[in-house]
Amino acid sequence: MADWPAVLAVTLGIFALMTSELLPVGLLTPVGEALKVSPGTAGLMVTAPGLVAGLAAPLLTARAGGVDRKVMLAGLIGLMAAANLACALAPHFTVVLVARLAVGVSVGGFWAIAGGLAVRLVPPERVAAATAVIFGGVSTASVLGVPAGTLIGELTGWRGGFAGVAILGLVALAALLLLVPRLPAQRTIGLADLPALLRANRGVRIGVAVTGLLITGHFAAYTFARPLLHDLAGIDDGWIGALLMAYGLAGIAGNFLAGHRVRAHLRGTLVLIAAVLSAATALFALTGGPVAGTLLLVFWGLAYGGVSVTLQTWMLRAAPELTEPASSLFVAAFNLSIAFGALLGGLTADGVAVAGVLWVASGLALAAALITGVRGKRAPLIENGA
Repeated sequence: MADWPAVLAVTLGIFALMTSELLPVGLLTPVGEALKVSPGTAGLMVTAPGLVAGLAAPLLTARAGGVDRKVMLAGLIGLMAAANLACALAPHFTVVLVARLAVGVSVGGFWAIAGGLAVRLVPPERVAAATAVIFGGVSTASVLGVPAGTLIGELTGWRGGFAGVAILGLVALAALLLLVPRLPAQRTIGLADLPALLRANRGVRIGVAVTGLLITGHFAAYTFARPLLHDLAGIDDGWIGALLMAYGLAGIAGNFLAGHRVRAHLRGTLVLIAAVLSAATALFALTGGPVAGTLLLVFWGLAYGGVSVTLQTWMLRAAPELTEPASSLFVAAFNLSIAFGALLGGLTADGVAVAGVLWVASGLALAAALITGVRGKRAPLIENGA
């Protein structure tokens, strides 16, 4: 029998974690101004947890041993709540960065486990739908979590935004404890198993490479969404929260559209997503004005909303008997790419121009489309339904 309450509890956990990880996108300017750091330096609030999450995903998966996965999920959500409370109380930027490292541990460990849980919670024919629901938490974080945190930050100060996410973490913790059944470890893996899987499985290698390209490009640009919308598109600061909400709504639609398509058209869906991301960011750089900026942001959100569920499905289909190791590699690549993308975007924004981050995003997404379209044809275990 499908355990949908547990699926929804895991979704809430993903929602809370991604809200926590991405909240600085909406608060980048006020935090930087209050703590007297540049936009590029403030971007480290995204870089730091992404880097740690990328390392934590494989390490925690390999070292978890026989620990019940429910216990791990609850502990990681609790850590995230405590880290956000520390951010809310931080007297200077160094404290914020240290707390953001703890957020990274939570994100990496939780996602590596949760990404493959659908196969344990619902029947095989419902796995694709349950995976889309779980990763709907990523898109919903953009449409509800980040804009809500941004709005709270605008009304009460940026510290209030972090405090709100800490409370959200406690709610997610309660849901996990009450609704998720015991999830004993099914198989213990070692660190050596992860590079072995990467070497042996072409589909996993392609999934990791495409994840790196898409996520690096996206976060090189999206980390600076606020200055892009204000400086390049000429949109007043008062509308930024609403536009990020529109972006997130489009992302939710994109998540479920992709979740519907991937079962029969996995490779084609991934190519389409990458191509739209490339086009939307390039056109954003080339056109000006609030109307064009708003429309392109929505198309950007629609395409990016399908990224997580499509790539996770790719990895699970490439290694159906090794879902946790495959998920940990995906999460490591995803979060290291968030870190590298935010860092690359910061260097580009500070050293060249803010608009330059859009060309970085467009070029990397185009490369991802080409790799998926050409090399993905020969990926084993992906071809059926691709």
